[in-house]
Amino acid sequence: MKPLTNAKTMPVSSARPALTRPPTAEERRRAQRVLLRISVLVHVAGKPPIQGRTHTVSASGAMIVMSEPLAEGTKVTIENTKTQNRVEAKVVRPPQTTSDGSLVPVEFSTPSPVFWNVFFPPSIN
Repeated sequence: MKPLTNAKTMPVSSARPALTRPPTAEERRRAQRVLLRISVLVHVAGKPPIQGRTHTVSASGAMIVMSEPLAEGTKVTIENTKTQNRVEAKVVRPPQTTSDGSLVPVEFSTPSPVFWNVFFPPSIN
């Protein structure tokens, strides 16, 4: 059998294409996010607790839907109303206003993967 001489050589695809492209937003995240609705109380110094519910959670924080916005940099204590556990956090970006209320992004002072009573799989990055 005669070998093909005019055959075009195909580039060998990399086994790890993620190494040759910029990381996606999901890959840049420090912690995996999970859509989870949990009732929370947001404690702010000098104010009565504000009721809210989570939109998404992670080992390092949450996006909380609340009736009123909180300014970026506000220090808060988040209370999981089901477990009564509390964790210190701060508002990391200005809230977004939606028809459901204000979406307030908070980051825990220290990562707390067991706070939400959810198992977060390890990162595969």
